[in-house]
Amino acid sequence: MGILQGKRVLVTGLTMASSIAYQVARVAQAEGAEVVVSNFGRALNLTRRVVQRLDPAPAVIELDVTDAGHLARLADQLRESLGGLDGLVHSVAYANPERALGGNFLSTEWEDVATSVRVSAYSLAELVRACQPVIAPGAAVVGLTFDASVSWPAYDWMGVSKAALESVSRYLARYLGPQGVRCNIVSAGPINSIAKQSIPGVEGLDQLWSERAPLGWDPEDAEPTARAVVALLSDWFPSTTGEIVHVDGGLHSTGA
Repeated sequence: MGILQGKRVLVTGLTMASSIAYQVARVAQAEGAEVVVSNFGRALNLTRRVVQRLDPAPAVIELDVTDAGHLARLADQLRESLGGLDGLVHSVAYANPERALGGNFLSTEWEDVATSVRVSAYSLAELVRACQPVIAPGAAVVGLTFDASVSWPAYDWMGVSKAALESVSRYLARYLGPQGVRCNIVSAGPINSIAKQSIPGVEGLDQLWSERAPLGWDPEDAEPTARAVVALLSDWFPSTTGEIVHVDGGLHSTGA
């Protein structure tokens, strides 16, 4: 019996097999969970194709976190697909790669910053609010970040947005705790996903991790990160909330 046996989990933002979200869905299923995934727009067809590799292929729902209509019907869709919700995985982020990333920090206009913060951080609170009618007692919310306690080359306003995401998670932990709902974050090292590939000049991070991560780091392997997410979704961390768990080969703990 897996650690998510009988759990019902929504994994958002699943686009490609190389993504952390895909590995989360795969590991969650292997651990006994019933999974539903989401995406929107042109990426939705990619999601529908890639989930055919999973067994069973999970239901796919259209969910744009900036669309009030999508959020309004989300609880009903989850009730129809799963009957309720025991786990929510936030794997959604966006910043304009030409204007908000790649070294353009000082020239980025507020409109691009606002989009990044809304999609990458505020959406965590929006998703929780939309799912509240079907969230079961003892449920878990897990988000994904890239260590926002420091600045990174080229990451720019996405780094600021991830700092906001981490703070949103802490406040959700405060306000959801009385309902028995936990909210945590997994901070992953650089994974060769479509999101990473969209960041100009980010290639140098691979070299940094290869030189400094005490345990080493494979940017092609998202499974260690997915396992951490699944562990936090499970009942094995019943008293852990407001936490950031690093899955980065230990680089966050090293100095020069």
